[in-house]
Amino acid sequence: MIRGFLFKFFFYLGLVSLCIVFLPALLMPKKIVSFAGKLSGYWSLICLKFILSTKINVVGQENLIKDEKFFVACTHQSAFETFYLQTILNSPYFIIKKELTKIPIFGNYLKKIGCIWIDRDKISRDNIEFSEKLKSSIKTLKEPLVIFPQGKRFKASERPVFKKGVLRIYNLNLQCQPIVMNSGDVWPKKGEVKANSILNISILKPIENNLDSNVFIKKLQNEMYNALDNLN
Repeated sequence: MIRGFLFKFFFYLGLVSLCIVFLPALLMPKKIVSFAGKLSGYWSLICLKFILSTKINVVGQENLIKDEKFFVACTHQSAFETFYLQTILNSPYFIIKKELTKIPIFGNYLKKIGCIWIDRDKISRDNIEFSEKLKSSIKTLKEPLVIFPQGKRFKASERPVFKKGVLRIYNLNLQCQPIVMNSGDVWPKKGEVKANSILNISILKPIENNLDSNVFIKKLQNEMYNALDNLN
């Protein structure tokens, strides 16, 4: 419990410090804010390793797409992946829930890097315009877009059906880079973080961009959940 408290204290202290130090970056090019995001990812790794004695294993780095546009589909069990992915990807931006954009300062950073937000489980003007915002961002931004096809964070043992939002991105003729991790076993959405654990991350082989929509989403879900089962 004490180590869990220390982890949260130092992690969020570092995160708040980064937000304050990089405030001027909101008036600067996007890459400056993206660099701050990368630092936050490395900070999460440092806190996990040195405070919680977490061993972090990464496999499949050779599968990561290079030199062309792609999007990332990642399992979502923890806050960890939103920070970690910024350490292995070049200035990624995310599909996020709208509530995050309302967090003071932090929400401004999310907007600055180009995140696309949506009201979950609601019909709204923002959601109706989601496809147009998505098309525009894919057309104008070179960086990879990250989506969590489960829609929100789930327990490590849960296997929810993927949301169809991932199809909207795939149908824009992009390769998909699947990534899975058992982050919820170490840093769950609810409950205490766990010390002396192993956090496994697997970068899977890309899925080509010429599959039928139904074939793609079934293939994506099966491959990601099979890989996730093998991590545990």
